[in-house]
Amino acid sequence: MAQTMRSNPTGSLLATDGKPHPLQDTLMVATLVLGLVSLVTAQFDFLHVLASWTGLIGILTGGYGQFISVTTRERFLTVIGLGASGVGFFLAMARGGLFGGLIGY
Repeated sequence: MAQTMRSNPTGSLLATDGKPHPLQDTLMVATLVLGLVSLVTAQFDFLHVLASWTGLIGILTGGYGQFISVTTRERFLTVIGLGASGVGFFLAMARGGLFGGLIGY
């Protein structure tokens, strides 16, 4: 049985479908940036408020981005951003949390 073989011009696992996805790409980039900021700032004790808020927003943005993603590239990079946001968020929560002493007990 003869079957037609389609060539993959990009040759990449992260290839797109050739259509523009501006909302999904924006959410993907925002998740990556927020995850990076959260992960880096979580390494410093005095920046835990910034790290926890950027991590939380990155988790929410990445979750919605995963929900509406279309291509493998979007899902792959969004998961990387989600992981960085999650690690940064949990490290920051261990060091003081979202309000970090701003609200008294």
